Amino acid sequence: MSTPATMAQFSYRCESARSFEEAASAVQSEAAAAGFRVVAVHDMAETLAAKGFKREPYMIVELCNAGAAFEFLGKDPLVGLMLPCRINVWTENGKTILATILPSQVAGFFPGKGLDELAGSVEAQVLAILKKAA
Repeated sequence: MSTPATMAQFSYRCESARSFEEAASAVQSEAAAAGFRVVAVHDMAETLAAKGFKREPYMIVELCNAGAAFEFLGKDPLVGLMLPCRINVWTENGKTILATILPSQVAGFFPGKGLDELAGSVEAQVLAILKKAA
């Protein structure tokens, strides 16, 4: 029986010196500068508040590199379950946090499909976006 993966093994998380609003905006502008399209932005605090649930700010920014997405889907259509890439921004104890799933780990869900190199390339790009936005 295998040991379940920990969050630290399949995600990257960092603290930002920026405010929540600045970091969320920076994620979007850095993504565009890197050639990614911002597919959607979900303001989860607003969505939850509309249903009566209050929480600190939390935004999910969905990013797409169309060329990479095309290649991933060509290797296995089920990879679409993990697309697009997401960078989450939230506040925690007065600090702004950014996090993403590591695309290299996503490749592990599809052994033998030849996703490692492509996932590694996308991961480097997404991490660069995240780090510049932080």
